[in-house]
Amino acid sequence: MIDHTTLITYILIVLGFVFIPGPATLLTMARAASSGTRVGIATGAGIAAGDVVHTTMAIVGLSAIIATSALLFSVVKYAGAGFLIYLGIRSMLDKTPIEVNGGAPAISAARAFRQAVLTEVLNPKTALFFLAFLPQFVRPEHGSTTLQLALFGAVFVLLGLLSTVVFAVGAGRLGNLLRRHPAVVKWQDKVVGTIYCAVGVRLALQER
Repeated sequence: MIDHTTLITYILIVLGFVFIPGPATLLTMARAASSGTRVGIATGAGIAAGDVVHTTMAIVGLSAIIATSALLFSVVKYAGAGFLIYLGIRSMLDKTPIEVNGGAPAISAARAFRQAVLTEVLNPKTALFFLAFLPQFVRPEHGSTTLQLALFGAVFVLLGLLSTVVFAVGAGRLGNLLRRHPAVVKWQDKVVGTIYCAVGVRLALQER
């Protein structure tokens, strides 16, 4: 259905996208460093699930509505930004006691997954990215455009998940080492919260 040259070109471009640190990577690393590798991987999986939603939206045309409606774009954008800032402030104010010898904040992998899904779904820039990027590689002469979009979307999701897992494992191991030091334990929630708030503000300031 898709020629090998197009598919290989697409994969190489996507690899460049997903392994360049961006908001999704920062959120995954922040979770992994503060709460452990398992929670970081769950965050990456949640982002991947959100990308599945965006792929579906691009296929059925909902992303096009966001692209053409300034009001809807703003509503989704500010909802996503507000959610990120809420998570950041909550993290900075968290008083949950942490054991110095390797303990991690009390957040479950399931909760981290749900938060990541919501964060990614509420990012209209991701919706517009999928809407603008995926069709560039679709060739009507290769068959069903719907199947091609679905395949390209699946490849993007899988490679994105691979990158976040790699970053989560690295950040998780680093976090385990850093949490052995009292000073790091004291400030890690504030650092994580600052990252969330910064990404939220960045999203709020983005234009269409």
